[in-house]
Parts: sequence; C-alpha cells; structure tokens
Amino acid sequence: MRTDELIGRLATELQPVRRLSSPGRRAALWLGFAALVIGAFTIAVGPRHDLMDYLSDPHEAMQLAFMVATGVLSAVAAFQLALPDRSGHWVLLPLPAALLWGGSLGMGCMAEVARLGPEALAFGTAWSCFRFIVLMGVPLAASMVWMLRHAGPVRPVPVAVLGGLAGAALSSAGLSLFHHLEAALMVLFWHGGGTLLVVLGFLLAGRRWQAREATRFTAV
Repeated sequence: MRTDELIGRLATELQPVRRLSSPGRRAALWLGFAALVIGAFTIAVGPRHDLMDYLSDPHEAMQLAFMVATGVLSAVAAFQLALPDRSGHWVLLPLPAALLWGGSLGMGCMAEVARLGPEALAFGTAWSCFRFIVLMGVPLAASMVWMLRHAGPVRPVPVAVLGGLAGAALSSAGLSLFHHLEAALMVLFWHGGGTLLVVLGFLLAGRRWQAREATRFTAV
C-alpha cells in the first residue's frame, strides 16, 4: 500500500476517541457510588441504636473521620496513578490518614486496658462485622478497578491496592453506622483484619493484572 493510500484510509476509517474525564471528577463519581452502596446497607440493616452517642464521642468521631479520609484519599490517588503523566508519589497520599486511623485504633485499645485492666483483652467473634466489610469492600474496590481498566495497566499493582484500601476503609466507616462493637480490641481485629484482607486480595489481583499486561506487551 502506498503512503498516500494509507494516509487516506486512516483519515476515513479512524474513529474519534472519547476523552476521559479528569481524575478528580471520576473519583467523585466513584465516591458518590460508594456513598449510595453504604447508605443502602445502612437503611437495609438499620442504624445502630446509639448512633448519636457514637457520633458525639470525640475519639469515635475522630476514628470515623480517619476512616473516611483514608477511603477518599485512596480513591483520589488511584485515579491519579492510573494516568501515565502523574507522579508515582501519589501513592503516598492516603498514608498519613491510614496511619492515623491505625494509631487511633491502637490508642483505643491501650486506653481500655488502662481503664479496665485484663477485662479489656476479652475477645469475641464478630463474623458479621468481618462479612459486611468484605461484602461492601470487594464490590466497591472492583467497581473502581473496572473504571480504571483501560488506564490502570500503567501502574496496575498500586492502583489495585489503593482501590482495595479505598473500598475497605469506606466499608469500615459505613459499618460503624449500623454495627456496634464494645471492645476496642475487637474493632482493631475485625475492622483492621477485614480491611487488610481486602487490600491483600487486590494486591494479588494487581500482580496478576501486571503479569497479564506484560504478556500482552511481549506478544505484541
């Protein structure tokens, strides 16, 4: 095929490419979807009976704020990292909020030990708590990865991990609105454990995503 024929064919057959919305706008869209999912769960289960007392407690309110901040900042970072021209340093955006969240859980445990002694270390099962975090966290994180399926292969592992963290953190925050745990140790284990499980799951998914993209690139 001659060059002028190739140019003519490309000019007539090329289809316009839809430009992606800004990362901030797509993050806001996903966060709105997350709010709807969490709101639906809260309405279906019913808010906890002491919700107003929970929200008025300074330590609990601070902990909830850290959970929400971790989820929001993880979502923003994931949508930024999906673009090739963004700095890899965006991965650090949710780190301070996540550390404050973990620190507040640890401080709550130590405060209860100082107040109650060995009784504070009493541990019980709360599989419903764990189940809700996974049931909400996985679909939320998966929906984000789906939104980033075309751009995400630029940095598949951090995008998937941040998606998992965003989904799990917001699910944990939503869970606090309708599920009550007495002991801080149980909150640390079940909320933290559920979040960690979702993040690890999406870490593995991100590595498989990366391997698949590397195989496609090699084949080309």
